[in-house]
Amino acid sequence: MASWFGWFTPTVSQAQDWANLEKYKMANAQLDDPAPDGVRVVYMGNSITEGWSGANPEFFATNPYINRGIGGQTTPQMLLRFRQDVIDLEPNVVLILAGTNDIAGNTGPMTLEQIRDNILSMVQLAKANGIVPIVCSVLPAYDYPWQPGKRPNVKIPELNGLLKTMAGEQEVPYLDYFSSMTDGRNGLPTEYTTDGVHLTKEGYGVMEGLVEEMLAKVLKVGK
Repeated sequence: MASWFGWFTPTVSQAQDWANLEKYKMANAQLDDPAPDGVRVVYMGNSITEGWSGANPEFFATNPYINRGIGGQTTPQMLLRFRQDVIDLEPNVVLILAGTNDIAGNTGPMTLEQIRDNILSMVQLAKANGIVPIVCSVLPAYDYPWQPGKRPNVKIPELNGLLKTMAGEQEVPYLDYFSSMTDGRNGLPTEYTTDGVHLTKEGYGVMEGLVEEMLAKVLKVGK
């Protein structure tokens, strides 16, 4: 069974649904169509995104936000479910926060360039369907408790550099969580994290402020 951190021994059913396409299938079907002049924002990500709804449910309940995070996921899994969990929901905006589990090797070896390219594919899919993609920096992590020794404190800043450059080339917004959340050694401050990777409510509060500022700019431009 998958743990919160994302390591697991897959069952037969998990192996057959590698990208966990079933997780949000019913919830997606039950969504109302977006209002003609309304706003809808989808959050695509891993456990950091999924856990956001638990840490501060009001953030999603009182805003036109849809959480489509799945714990433990890597960018190839997200890319596989991007159409059904993002495009088919017809949002105005999608925030893409991904890559840390790729560095951890959750679904096998991945280079930083491969991670960047998978996120680039999501960006291109969003743009092709009239959705504004916001490329989010990966959050700081000094080490992974479930996979120590992967040097995320070195690799995450390198990946963020690639993502920022890619966002500029694609002319899409880049949301820098990292700079506001690092402890100075490329890890998370203790008050922001439960285990060095996942967040406390205070940590999510920092992200929420940055998101609201970014969305105000993006949605104003889009009007």
